[in-house]
Amino acid sequence: MKIVVTGGAGFVGSTLCLQLKAKYPLYEIMAFDNLKRRGSELNLIDFQQNGIPFIHGDIRNNEDLVSLGHFDVLVEASAEPSVTAGLDSDPTYVINNNLYGSINCFNACLKNKAKLIFLSTSRVYPIDWIENANYVEQETRFAFSEKQTIPGISPNGISESLSLAGARSFYGTTKLASELFIQEYAAFYGLQAAITRFGVIAGPRQMGKTDQGVVTLWMAKHFWKQSLKYIGYGGTGKQVRDILHVDDLVELIDMQMHHIEKFEGKIYNVGGGVENSASLLEMTKICEKITGNSIPIASEVETRTADLRIFITDNSLIERETGWKPTKSVETVFHDIYKWIQANEKQLETILK
Repeated sequence: MKIVVTGGAGFVGSTLCLQLKAKYPLYEIMAFDNLKRRGSELNLIDFQQNGIPFIHGDIRNNEDLVSLGHFDVLVEASAEPSVTAGLDSDPTYVINNNLYGSINCFNACLKNKAKLIFLSTSRVYPIDWIENANYVEQETRFAFSEKQTIPGISPNGISESLSLAGARSFYGTTKLASELFIQEYAAFYGLQAAITRFGVIAGPRQMGKTDQGVVTLWMAKHFWKQSLKYIGYGGTGKQVRDILHVDDLVELIDMQMHHIEKFEGKIYNVGGGVENSASLLEMTKICEKITGNSIPIASEVETRTADLRIFITDNSLIERETGWKPTKSVETVFHDIYKWIQANEKQLETILK
């Protein structure tokens, strides 16, 4: 089998390439990336050492995809993943990359009669529905309350039945538009595709920033004893996200590649779930425990544009229909990131510090 991973030098893409190659040494795994994100170039050494060809290309350029030759599976992991992308500046890049670039990928799949594994996002769900959900303020976090008036929201999190009517961010909208195009390609051209709406993904190899990769950012700041800030919602650090270990994501994509018939015509929410969720305040305690370091954390009351008080993924549907479920805890995620930073301190210092 020949597998192309677009965004292959990114966090998820590089992890996928390396783990799939280790599990299936006879498969040809190709990493395709434009190396836009700082730190992605560090993965090229690992690719070379593990027999993974790297193609420097851009999904916005159809010719770059044609140069790949024949392939059997394309994993589309090349999105500009920042929720704030295009909100304070021209949204052209996020639209061109996440929508038009993805359509180039779909066409390449058709030409090769290849399967498509599309990594979508929980951010397709509109902000207002989630922000208007009933919640309670607990000692260390916000939580969805038992009584909800909005279908698709419960104490277990956000399910696939939440309404898609409303604004969500340019990032979320481009991913939702791509989902809709995939459904058209499947209906009229027979494209075999799996669409998954992932929540926060974390683990080693992630070059974390404030707008994307907060779990790694939190650990890095504790590791190098630098300051942080709780931003928004009163500045208490109680906003919550569920966290999915990248290894659990790889397990799911492995299943999708080999049993795509289970996923065709369906869209699943996938994340750590309520069991693997944490507030910023709770993340601080975990990082302090692992590193032994306590750092200054400032407070900013004003909430950022497009932020969410709580996002927790309700995994009920995918667990029930496929048997997949997350296996790695929040603490494991942070431990694994800590060990990765520790082992690669010199390389990562200029990027994460």
